[in-house]
Amino acid sequence: MKSFFYQRILGKNKSVPWPVSPNIRIGNYKNINFDIGDLHIFQTHGSYFQASKAKINIGKGSWIAPNVGLITANHDIYNLDKHVEGKDINIGKNNWIGMNSIILPGVTLGDNTIVGAGSVVTKSFPEGYCIIAGNPAKVIKTINKKEVFN
Repeated sequence: MKSFFYQRILGKNKSVPWPVSPNIRIGNYKNINFDIGDLHIFQTHGSYFQASKAKINIGKGSWIAPNVGLITANHDIYNLDKHVEGKDINIGKNNWIGMNSIILPGVTLGDNTIVGAGSVVTKSFPEGYCIIAGNPAKVIKTINKKEVFN
């Protein structure tokens, strides 16, 4: 009900056709792909989904903690008024992205990847089944495929 009030009455994220927490900012919802059963990913506080220049693909069963930034494009370093070409972000199935993490343009996270809180993910980890953390993020542990959380 709170999402409805903020979206339809106050106009926050009003063009987004699914319920979104008033504490989330969505840029170009048409470029965000996810499983409709996973609407919870848009209910965490302070998250930012910037998909203006490329797509964000979020796999089924993934969880996104508060204050996470998914950024598909950045500014030109010499001209802050100009955005460089965007790159898709692909998040596999059953991933968990920890609080205050940032996923930068062009990153692919394979299935069953955990991103530690406060991490800055600058490169892809397409093999999945790992825990990554740090700035820049790196693999700190691999996950045994037989012990996968579902």
